[in-house]
Amino acid sequence: MKRKLIAAIGVAGMMVGIAACGSDDGKGGGADAGGNKTLTVWVMDGSAPDAWIKNVNKEFEAKHKGVKVKVEIQQWNGIQEKVTTALSEDTPPDVLELGNTQTAGYAATGGLADLTEDKAELGADGWNKGMLASNELDGKLYSAPWYAANRVVVYDKAAFKKAGVTPPKTRAEWIDGLKKLKASDAKTQPIYLPGQSWYVYAGFVWDEGGDLAVKDGDKWKGNLSSPEAVAAMNFYKELQSYSTAPKDKDEATPQQSTDIVPKGGVASWIGLGWEAGGAIDAMKKAGKTADFGYFPIPGKTADKPGSVFFGGSNLAVSERSPNKDLAKEWLALAAGKEHMAKYAEATQGALLPNNDAAQFKPAAGSFAEAMAKAAPVGKITPVTPGWANVETAPNPIKDYMTKVLKGEDAKKAGEAADKVITERVNQQ
Repeated sequence: MKRKLIAAIGVAGMMVGIAACGSDDGKGGGADAGGNKTLTVWVMDGSAPDAWIKNVNKEFEAKHKGVKVKVEIQQWNGIQEKVTTALSEDTPPDVLELGNTQTAGYAATGGLADLTEDKAELGADGWNKGMLASNELDGKLYSAPWYAANRVVVYDKAAFKKAGVTPPKTRAEWIDGLKKLKASDAKTQPIYLPGQSWYVYAGFVWDEGGDLAVKDGDKWKGNLSSPEAVAAMNFYKELQSYSTAPKDKDEATPQQSTDIVPKGGVASWIGLGWEAGGAIDAMKKAGKTADFGYFPIPGKTADKPGSVFFGGSNLAVSERSPNKDLAKEWLALAAGKEHMAKYAEATQGALLPNNDAAQFKPAAGSFAEAMAKAAPVGKITPVTPGWANVETAPNPIKDYMTKVLKGEDAKKAGEAADKVITERVNQQ
């Protein structure tokens, strides 16, 4: 999951550093001549608050005399190739952070240790069910969820007040509010929603009870032509009709938070924490005041918010780790409820911990509060090694969305997209 996590933490008012203990040589540790052992842990740049990881390692080393934990900071750029190489070597890192959509691919290659028998020690019963899904493949556990983040609706308080709109609880209230916003100010977009924000669309598919791809025997097949996906796309089209955003671009082209919102004329938009923080910073630099409010993406009914995609990371143990038992113990400690509660506190709720009971209580009205409300209905893309092929440009989901928004029948466009998805998702 390539996310600007430091910026996300900045939304909550936290500045965190990273402890890089030892070199970044990419080699796991065994025992030296004196019998001392080194446990090598790879974490991504921006994931681990300095004080938090130091406390985890201090407690672990106190329990294991003669063992030192070496934390090596990795960059997202090029990480898939680096991890693939490392897992094939005799001295891989003992524990490593993996993007949640990448984990299944590494598990399928045999590079990750099977943790199925270690569920109790790892505290799996308390894990958020939405986060858990990305850690399992074919009924076996290959990693522990660590953290996640999801999108919420960011809105201009002044625009909503002028139109007499309050944060909606249902889709129907959401649409009604957009109508009022349009009537209140014809020069302002009620919502900025690019045509290819496919993570947002995925949430609507899940709300309808469908998925982007489904199991078909031993294979997978695209599912955009299903009644659920069609209903979701038709709702997305209705939402997008209140936006002047391009129908053939996603939220990053141009970057909505820094290139669109700061210019004004946007009453609401859907984004991540780092995007909200980026918009606030950009507006300050431009001499403007940002007075944003936040609410979860509304659901079909008021009893729960709309489903959201969980972008996040997992922690895994290398199959070839020379210190596999110690690695599992470190993982259990770091991903356990006690330290996850401290993690949530360190990030001030900007990132969601793997255990709902460990969630930091964010400030009322904050982005973190809105994000946490949607956490119980968070989901991820289909868990299969071939899913990464689907997201490769040109992404057939994006192309499908643009076709529908430009007038093509959703079912017909879905059938064409399904052929591409089916071919790609079954490639290993």
